[in-house]
Amino acid sequence: MTGFLFHDVIFGPVRSRRLGLSLGINLLPAHSKYCSFNCIYCECGWTPMIPAEQLELPSREMVATFLEKSLEGLVEMEYLPDAITYAGNGEPTLHPGFADIVEDTIRLRDRYCPSAKVAVLSNASRLGDPGVFRALLKLDQNIQKLDAGSEDLFRLMNHPVQEVNYPALVENLKRFRGKVIIQSMFLRGKYRDRVVDNTTPEEVGAWLNRIREISPEGVMIYPIARSTPVRELEKIALTDLEQIADKITALGIKAKVYV
Repeated sequence: MTGFLFHDVIFGPVRSRRLGLSLGINLLPAHSKYCSFNCIYCECGWTPMIPAEQLELPSREMVATFLEKSLEGLVEMEYLPDAITYAGNGEPTLHPGFADIVEDTIRLRDRYCPSAKVAVLSNASRLGDPGVFRALLKLDQNIQKLDAGSEDLFRLMNHPVQEVNYPALVENLKRFRGKVIIQSMFLRGKYRDRVVDNTTPEEVGAWLNRIREISPEGVMIYPIARSTPVRELEKIALTDLEQIADKITALGIKAKVYV
């Protein structure tokens, strides 16, 4: 299964259920997923085991050139995005020039559409890199993934293909001191003859403990929206997701369900 891939460095603007009108930046290969995780629900499909040196990533200069051209066109059409978002075919912070690209993006945003927020959709696996961490602090919407409150479920759902220490990942999220938004996918089903369900009282409780420790500025809760590599996964009902959101709100943290 190849999954849903973006074939351009700059794509959109597209209507995002979380970010409004979003102009996307794909820092990853145009025809292949490149990620540190192999999530069982990923719309991009499975992560291929391709050595990093064999993958073609857009250069910093290419990203800046294409972004400026897109923004010029959008200004001319008076169709400005609400957000400029690092997303695309995997984990954007894997790009070795991520920190420099953030600087370029903010500069171009300020010139062409200062009201737009610069955002990232990340899986939090690269927070141990000091340059990546500092760059993320400069973003308006630093959106990081945390689907599970226990290491066992984290590995079952997210399947890191690069070495990721779960307790360290949580500690790194805490280091943002609230300047982070947590995005969490909820699902249930089966994978390799194991039950996968992060909606049980036990798993929700463990996840809530992590959320309490991280104390983010907000939590984005969402269900499956597109086809997934694992077929035996179930989309969670809105009422169930809202009940989870209510538990976050009870902690004094903003929460919103996106369906």
